[in-house]
Amino acid sequence: MSELPAPEDVAERHVQIPLGGTCRVWEKGTGETLAIFAGGAGYQRWSPFMELVSRQRKVVLISQPGYPGSNPGHHELDDTTDWITMGLDLLEAAGVKGADLLGESAGGMLAAELAAFSEQHIRKLVLVGAAGLFDPAEPFQNPFAQRAADIAGFVSNNLEAFNAVHAAPDGDEDATADYELVAYRAVESCARLIWPLGDRGLKKRLHRITCPTLLLWGSEDRVVPASYAKRFADGIAGPTEIQSIEGAGHTVTVDAAEAAAEAVLRFLA
Repeated sequence: MSELPAPEDVAERHVQIPLGGTCRVWEKGTGETLAIFAGGAGYQRWSPFMELVSRQRKVVLISQPGYPGSNPGHHELDDTTDWITMGLDLLEAAGVKGADLLGESAGGMLAAELAAFSEQHIRKLVLVGAAGLFDPAEPFQNPFAQRAADIAGFVSNNLEAFNAVHAAPDGDEDATADYELVAYRAVESCARLIWPLGDRGLKKRLHRITCPTLLLWGSEDRVVPASYAKRFADGIAGPTEIQSIEGAGHTVTVDAAEAAAEAVLRFLA
């Protein structure tokens, strides 16, 4: 199964962790580091959001086990404790311990757990449409219940931008099949982290997050309602800031790359 290569101006390396195996790291830019954990199917392309942020920061995109470029080590991760252990090891192996960390969706849940368990690993935290909490009165919507053809429209409010980042390449059937298999494996890894959907105990640990935190949400998020930003803010002990990107869906950094990059860079500065 082949994968899309890193863009020419993006450096690629791999790191080894005890629980999860070999993981891919993409990086570009100079200055203070912003590490990123993706959600969903991860990234097989460098996104416009990451490109914009890399003009002022060193962006380090870390693929969790099972995500693009990484081994299928997610099969070794059986519970939340395993994911936290893996995540702390991965930040250390990637050389970003103590840097700023951004987590999207399921990657946001993982980032929040790491911030709760270790003050030393994260300087500033950005949670983008983060999973991890559950209110039955306004439930987290199950993205895995959507038909494949409906996923893009469910998570994104800007299909042109979404397809530019996430659509399979055209023309070569083998390349398309490989791309889709890589994406499927990442979704499997994502599901292994957050399933069963609901409160996995993160709410009880939010008070341990003491670093400055930006809660960045799309106003039209159909997966994790924008009201969840306040639920996170109410539990986090450190200073929090909520910013809603008008018109964006769950994939905020894809739907509104410029607005998201501006918000993140301002917060990190």
